[in-house]
Amino acid sequence: MEAISILIADDHKLIRDTWSFILNTDNRFKVVAECSNGEEAIEQAKQKRPQIVLMDINMTPVSGLEATRQIRKVSPGSKIIGVSMHSQPAYAKKMLQIGAKGYVTKNSSRDEMFKAIMEVHHGNRYICDEVKNIISEQIMDDSPSQGINALSERELQIVKLIKEGFSSKEISSQLNISLKTVEVHRHNILKKLNLKNSAALVNYINTYAVDLP
Repeated sequence: MEAISILIADDHKLIRDTWSFILNTDNRFKVVAECSNGEEAIEQAKQKRPQIVLMDINMTPVSGLEATRQIRKVSPGSKIIGVSMHSQPAYAKKMLQIGAKGYVTKNSSRDEMFKAIMEVHHGNRYICDEVKNIISEQIMDDSPSQGINALSERELQIVKLIKEGFSSKEISSQLNISLKTVEVHRHNILKKLNLKNSAALVNYINTYAVDLP
């Protein structure tokens, strides 16, 4: 059987070297290209037409999300597996929505990475166990709502303005509420979404691409 050709896109050289070494030790796989950013990934995919692309979603200046969209156009035969440190299901959902066929986290084992590649290569979708377990926990949770659905109408208004680039001061003026009230709402939003800071919130909003009222 001919080895499955693989493109590795990640902005950390050590990760690229490690994946390349591990994959090339298995005769089912052959790493045909490596790159450190989304722009290179698009060009390499266009030239090499790999069967599988392992795509880090957090690269700059062209993100793995945008690179995935472009590769689907320039090399439609390439099947993309999103790879990320994020285990929140929203990230996996976004990658699948834009055309990826799989999603694994950087906590995934070598065997799970191999399994993901084989499943996707054979035409199936694959979500790693870490993300699937979180989804299961959310389904089994007794609380009535999860994620964005847990936010109040006012909190959704604030999330929408954050997504549009408004600062807390501008949100205060826009909604005619005090700056302190805005900050309290922001704190509650972070708590409900299980996020650590405002940067994580912005990243979550942009990745989740929710339809806000």
